[in-house]
Amino acid sequence: MTTVLVVDDEPQIVRALRINLTARGYDVCTAHDGAAALRAAAEARPDVVVLDLGLPDIDGTEVIAGLRGWTAVPIIVLSARGESVDKVRALDAGADDYVTKPFGMDELLARLRAAVRRGAASVPGGEEAVVETASFTVDLAAKKVHRDGVEVHLTPTEWGILEMLVRNRGRLVAQKQLLQEVWGPGYANETHYLRVYLAQLRRKLEPEAARPRHLITEAGMGYRFEL
Repeated sequence: MTTVLVVDDEPQIVRALRINLTARGYDVCTAHDGAAALRAAAEARPDVVVLDLGLPDIDGTEVIAGLRGWTAVPIIVLSARGESVDKVRALDAGADDYVTKPFGMDELLARLRAAVRRGAASVPGGEEAVVETASFTVDLAAKKVHRDGVEVHLTPTEWGILEMLVRNRGRLVAQKQLLQEVWGPGYANETHYLRVYLAQLRRKLEPEAARPRHLITEAGMGYRFEL
């Protein structure tokens, strides 16, 4: 059965979607704010997310970014914000489609079916929102790292490097690829940046920074994350 996560703080919309989707054979779970949405996505592993941007705690684009930190699940934005700038922000953050309120149920259902088809064809298995090592825990959805139960503060650049390595765990990530993803295409040859930032990450996360167990250097090639 296809699972749909509906994220909206308007009870009447949640109720209407639950009734219509359930009647058509979907399994529906709901969340009324961004934090609950991220938790529900990690627990329920939905096949598609229908997301309102105007949530009471955090903006919907932040929820999209949090989801995209660990999953490629299709995301359909459902929002009263009809301005093109809002659509562009949501799509740039990683949304797959955008439906403006008020909406027709038939149109939404058609877009949902299309999103589910695309997702079934493209989403790899084995995604995990929380990755645990013997030394620290990485929450890709919440974009947080904990060591010995205490949150470790990472700079945006440190997080960008760690996230990419964790999402490719067990695989070599080339220096050029890492530089282009984190800093941009103009930094493909700035390998000294990586040495500096990997050293900082090891000091913060590894039991012994000089003998890393998780953030491994492949000399002259790149880096690899091991559990």
